[in-house]
Amino acid sequence: MDLVDVADADGVRTLTLADPKRRNALSVQMRAELRDGLRSAVDDPNCRVIVLAGAAGFFCAGGDISSMSADPEMGEYRLRLLGEVTELITGGGTPVVAAVEGGAFGAGLSLAAAADHVVAAEDARFCASFGTIGLGTDGGLAWTLPRRIGRGRATEMIMFGEVVGAADAHRIGLVERLASPGAALQVAQERAALLAARSRDALTANKSALSGAHADLPALLAEETQAQLRLLAGPDFAEGRAAFFDKRPARFA
Repeated sequence: MDLVDVADADGVRTLTLADPKRRNALSVQMRAELRDGLRSAVDDPNCRVIVLAGAAGFFCAGGDISSMSADPEMGEYRLRLLGEVTELITGGGTPVVAAVEGGAFGAGLSLAAAADHVVAAEDARFCASFGTIGLGTDGGLAWTLPRRIGRGRATEMIMFGEVVGAADAHRIGLVERLASPGAALQVAQERAALLAARSRDALTANKSALSGAHADLPALLAEETQAQLRLLAGPDFAEGRAAFFDKRPARFA
C-alpha cells in the first residue's frame, strides 16, 4: 500500500501523507516513501514547487509510536530517514509549501517547520509533543523552529509541549497564511502556483540564501554574489528585464 500519494499540476507536485486511520503517523515505510517522493520531485526539472499535505483532514500526528523501540539500529534508521526528509525539504532547492489541516504534532511539526511557506486551517493545532513520551526533538526541529519563531518561543513550545492554535501560530510566525477549515490544501496550491510562475533558478538561489546554510554573514554575501552573477547572465533575467520595460508579465521558461 502506498502511504504517500503523488499528484502533478502545472509545475506543482503535491505529496500527500496517506494513512488516515493512523492520522498519517510517520511509519518507517511512510518516511522512506516521503524521502523518495521528495528526492524525485527535487530532481525533476518539471517540478517547480512541492506541496506537502495530509489526507483526510489531518496533516501528521508525528512518529509512529508503535514502531519505536530501544533497538539502536532500527532507531538510527528511522531517524536517518526523517533527517533525509528534512534535508530535502530545507536544502533540496525546490520551494516547499505545507498545507496543515487538523494537526501537526511531534515529527509532523518538524515537517511543517522545515517548509518554506506554511498554510494552516484556522482550526489547526501545532504541538512539539516529544516530551510527553519522554523523547527529544527529531527531524531538525531544534534548528528549524527557532529560525521561524525565535529561540524563546521555540524553547517554550519544545520544553512545555503545549498545543498552539493556528491563530497563535500565525501571530508568532510559524504559519504564514490562514485558511478556512478544509481549504488549507487549496490555498497552499494557489500559493504554490504563484511560485511556479516565477524563475526556478531565482527561487533556488533565494531559498539557498534564506536557508542560512552558511554560519556567518561574509559567507552568505559571497554565496549571494555568486548566485546573482549567474542569474544576471541567464535567460530568466533577460526575460524579466524585457518584461519590466515592456510593462508586461514575465514569461519564464
